[in-house]
Amino acid sequence: MATIDMTRIAGNMGALNALNSLNYINKNLSTHQTRLATGKRINQAADDAAGFVVGTTFDVRKRGMKTALRSIGDAQNLMSTMEGGLRKIKDILVKMRNKALEAETDNFGSAEYQAIEDQVNAFRDEIDDIVQTTKWNEKYLLGPQATGGSGSSAELTFLSGADGGDTSFKFNSATYVNENQGFYASSGSAASADGLGLNSTALTIESASTAESARENIDEALDIVKESIGQVGSYTARLSFKEDALAQAYTNVEGAYNRIMNADMAQEQVEASKFAILQQTASAMLAQANMQPQFILSLFQ
Repeated sequence: MATIDMTRIAGNMGALNALNSLNYINKNLSTHQTRLATGKRINQAADDAAGFVVGTTFDVRKRGMKTALRSIGDAQNLMSTMEGGLRKIKDILVKMRNKALEAETDNFGSAEYQAIEDQVNAFRDEIDDIVQTTKWNEKYLLGPQATGGSGSSAELTFLSGADGGDTSFKFNSATYVNENQGFYASSGSAASADGLGLNSTALTIESASTAESARENIDEALDIVKESIGQVGSYTARLSFKEDALAQAYTNVEGAYNRIMNADMAQEQVEASKFAILQQTASAMLAQANMQPQFILSLFQ
């Protein structure tokens, strides 16, 4: 701060010093008021260049995590849709098995066997309908692309991390849907109960022996569907674990971002109050400094 010489009135150093202090106070007061108004510690890169860069990195990551959390939620809904279709098919297969088991007797005649076979085939057709309607955004979840439709469940990729593909995992439908185990038709061109081995020949019921054979075929289909439900449940559990871990990671990243980028409101209020008082005192001192050179006039009396 420049030395004040009261006898040299052409340059009022006292007023200049007071003015510089007032400008400094006004600048700091404006900074703290802006932080109080926005809740942000860093409102422009000049406030803290390094902190701005680090904070932006955290911001990008936490936004990516939020996107991944939403994606996991969608994936869980998809898996629930898949499981719902499989569970309904399981219920139908149980009914089919009971009807075939009912026919494993010589008490029936040809008309009764035919009635049971017709009912079993009707159940089979319902399985086809469920396979065709169990889909998510045009992706058929229980078989390949259906005739007249679009999409395929050959492979499903679920985003489960903020870094994209390197944290995603694939649900490969070949583990539960293939030419021998799942809902592919023998031609592989459409989804149906044929993939479970439940074609019309497999469900022929004309006698007690053929009813037993049909029941065994249904038992094999039930095993496939039970395994499929188990695998869907395992992947759903994985998604739940991913969701819990990602939610915790998001909380930690949000905490780091908050510490760097957001203002401590209590501290900012204290600083703003301090500089508001200093602004008043500095203004008063500037006024006094402007009046001090007038004492020189007394030397000319």
